[in-house]
Amino acid sequence: MLEKPFTRAANAVAYVTGLPVAFIACLALVLGWAVSGPLFGFSDTWQLIINTGTTIVTFLMVFLIQNTQNRDGAAMQTKLDELIRISNANNRFIGIEHLTETEVEEIRRACERAVRRKSLHPNASRSTTGKSRPAAD
Repeated sequence: MLEKPFTRAANAVAYVTGLPVAFIACLALVLGWAVSGPLFGFSDTWQLIINTGTTIVTFLMVFLIQNTQNRDGAAMQTKLDELIRISNANNRFIGIEHLTETEVEEIRRACERAVRRKSLHPNASRSTTGKSRPAAD
């Protein structure tokens, strides 16, 4: 129910906060706060304003950024899975993002071994026509 509006809001905030003008606006705000220090006698309230404001913004931005990264990562993984699915690549790579770090590392080492074997025997996976054959597991 809230997923679509939240996604739209998260995308909009991520876009706007990524613009150079957003950085300039934040920099101007901080500089304005710093310059106003002598006017307020560098009081506790003066310090509390920037501390509270930056803490709240940081807290909220963590969740927006994480949401955006989660969606971007899932979209990228889906695209890669589709490329693997439609090519001669090994389909066992589809979904490996759901494995443990140890399981992914085992697959990575197996891939490296296969590359080393292929570099030691470059024609081992070639047919008599000279075209590459899909590597066997």
